[in-house]
Amino acid sequence: MNNHYVIRGKKLVTVSQTGTIENGALVVQNGKISDVGKWQDMKRNYAHLPILDYRDFVITPSLVDCHTHLLEFAPTSLYPVTRETHFMAAKGILFQALVSGITALGEQICGHPNLDFSIDDYREMVRDLPIDISFAGTNISIGFEELTHFTSITKSRPVAREELLDPRIIINMAKQSDYPGEHIFINATPANFTPNQVPRAGELVYSLDEIKQFVTVFHHYHKQIGAHVGGEMEIKLAIDAGIDVLHHAHGISDELISEAFKKGVKIIATPLGGTHLKPNSPEDILKLVKHNVHVSIGTDSYLPPHEEAKWLPFENQTLRGPEAFMLLAQPAMQFLKKHGYNENEILALITRNPAEILQKGNRFGSLAPGMEAHFLVAEGIPGLEITDINAIKQVYFNGNKVIDRLMS
Repeated sequence: MNNHYVIRGKKLVTVSQTGTIENGALVVQNGKISDVGKWQDMKRNYAHLPILDYRDFVITPSLVDCHTHLLEFAPTSLYPVTRETHFMAAKGILFQALVSGITALGEQICGHPNLDFSIDDYREMVRDLPIDISFAGTNISIGFEELTHFTSITKSRPVAREELLDPRIIINMAKQSDYPGEHIFINATPANFTPNQVPRAGELVYSLDEIKQFVTVFHHYHKQIGAHVGGEMEIKLAIDAGIDVLHHAHGISDELISEAFKKGVKIIATPLGGTHLKPNSPEDILKLVKHNVHVSIGTDSYLPPHEEAKWLPFENQTLRGPEAFMLLAQPAMQFLKKHGYNENEILALITRNPAEILQKGNRFGSLAPGMEAHFLVAEGIPGLEITDINAIKQVYFNGNKVIDRLMS
């Protein structure tokens, strides 16, 4: 399609200082947003450009999910793939994300027991796809009866706990990472196994000094570091050690929330689950926002809904992924609206804030001049007003229409 045009909407929710523009329009040139404003002004100032008129729809930034496991673990969890068909399934899952309005992902490569792919293999796989993926090289500790450890560096080879602290592995993890993902699992994870399969889920894996070893290396290479963590004691260890981003932070106390704010620690909430503890509820997320903690919502796809996540509408333990992003975010988003937050502040939880986690907040996540033209044409505000992916009518990536439900 022509990459120079004016697109009009019933309203634009810009998730920027501009806020919401009723009867607004944005100008796209060379794959970037060059101007945003009232429709009449854009129509007059850019009369030479073609017009895409979606006056009955809302235009918002496209969605950003900064905590996923779509490429490494999801294919084997969902499909009977082999090594030869693994990437085929992974690309299908990425298309499902795009269909769901997600144009940017934070993907963690942990090391898979049955796959000897490297993080560079995954980078190459997604190179030409119309979706922006940031990678984090990580290690993972799974809470089986005998704790099992893997790393993105050693790939399919399991490692002993002591090897997780090998400086060569830590340095390589830091060097290969684009953003602060779950670089270390301070607690052993239940992953997407049933509780009886992972009796040691939640067990503490590292001491304070050991966590500091990771932090020192990552910061030496000018990289932020993130950690999978849940529970007050473990969260305190993470904050005291200098971890930059807490993934999950289930069970965080008021005191630790204040400490996180003081130290500029960011939190990725996962209402679906992800740790051995009750996941982030709407009340938990509101509390973080009230304390001015930088909060994003992530899916941690693919996971089954946690049995204690009563705020979610799921009726079974089916694994949920990108198609559920808006649905799992909605309870917290509507709860924030009930407590006086505006739609731009709320939508930031699944657009601008996660883009900033990915270190790309200057590129996408809001609708402003100079930003890459990643946006949605939808029947309402994603997550806040709509949860059905079919209500997202069009998805644009770098100004190109990549999903279109309005075609007759």
